[in-house]
Amino acid sequence: MTEDMTDPYEHLRAEARAGRVEEVVVAVPDLQGRLMGSRLSVPHFLDEAARQGFGACLYLLSTDVEMDTGPGYAIDAWNSGFGDFVLRPDPSTLRTRLPWDGGTALVVADAVWPGGAPVEVAPRRILRAQLDRLAERGLVAYAGTELEFLAFTASYREAWERRYTGLRPATRYNVDYSLQGLEGIEPVVRRIRREMVRAGLVLETARAECHPGQYEIVFRYAEAMATCDNHVFFKNGAKQIAAEEGVALTFMPKFDEGEGNSCHVHLSLRDEDGTPVLADDGADDGMSETMRHFVAGQLACLPDLVLLMAPNVNSYKRLQPGAFAPTGIAWGHDNRTCPIRVVGSGPSLRIEHRVPGGDANPYLAVAAAVAAGLYGIDNRLPLPSPHAGNALDDTTVPRLPGTLTEALHRWETSEIAAKLFGEEVVAHYARAARTELAAFERTVTDWERMRGFERL
Repeated sequence: MTEDMTDPYEHLRAEARAGRVEEVVVAVPDLQGRLMGSRLSVPHFLDEAARQGFGACLYLLSTDVEMDTGPGYAIDAWNSGFGDFVLRPDPSTLRTRLPWDGGTALVVADAVWPGGAPVEVAPRRILRAQLDRLAERGLVAYAGTELEFLAFTASYREAWERRYTGLRPATRYNVDYSLQGLEGIEPVVRRIRREMVRAGLVLETARAECHPGQYEIVFRYAEAMATCDNHVFFKNGAKQIAAEEGVALTFMPKFDEGEGNSCHVHLSLRDEDGTPVLADDGADDGMSETMRHFVAGQLACLPDLVLLMAPNVNSYKRLQPGAFAPTGIAWGHDNRTCPIRVVGSGPSLRIEHRVPGGDANPYLAVAAAVAAGLYGIDNRLPLPSPHAGNALDDTTVPRLPGTLTEALHRWETSEIAAKLFGEEVVAHYARAARTELAAFERTVTDWERMRGFERL
């Protein structure tokens, strides 16, 4: 990251003069949280794109995971001739050298229309709008994300050709917190850890997880937008490193019947002076009134906003009983069976939102949590008592939406969602969910063949 705001690209210029950087990747996060963009020569980037932006087809923000688009999105590529919007680079996101991609820099961009107006349905813009609402109240959000993934010994091409079946995990058994049995996974995760640090991320912890081949790498929290930029940068880079190592990673929430891949989101608030506002040492539970309303907002909004945290059919395979992922709507002090876990103390007091999985778009998931918290603060919602037991199996706890269909219905009929995000955003992401559902419903799965080929 560069710190010289008189010329935010001075370090890039210096690296280019020294022959260490030849190209700049200009990328925008799409609806799935993937980085999409183009490679530019350094002179073209500095002389034109850094000042004027760079044109890219507007359909990038109205596609499914297969890059298919169609009518019904707020951005209708077909009826607008597949024109361009402008990718405006954000210099605060510049990484001048990618250890796994020699001679390459990367910068994340915001999508704006040719006249300069922001593209309101862009994930980064959606988060910015919620952070701006916080700023109006003198508050700043800090966030951290904890991404899990599964590693397999096959390459991505091998996995594709085998239709992702019969793959061998990079560890043989449950290695949660283990310091042995990691010989099959350690070479690639060691490289990922170290090259991410070289790229500017601040590593906090790394460890193996429950599912064979599962691993988690956690980077230090930061201001919410920076954390989300780091998240998509890490996810993109980890896959590139894995491909170079001849192994395959997946962040999908539920690969099989074993433990799923989560993306727990930690979130706290500070005032403009940097003072934490969620803690109150004088309160019996250590929570300020602001925090109590903030947590109450999470509970009140979760059913309507879960689509922004669990956007795919597979998301809900993880959010099922017995999967050690949230199924009810509750909060608790240091209680991992609740979707909202209050953790830490004093200045480190925060919420851990346990609903998002490895497929979550971090900008949307954090925007949903911030918006829900503000809803609680603005309406001074009372906080119910914490759940002290196992919220996963407690049938008295209200249930989360259990399918994408249910989540979609809650989202597009929600007065809360329309108020917090606007009708255009609601309609756009409803269309994305409906496209995902349609693709699934017309697909014949291996489960159906095994169940019905001979016996039906």
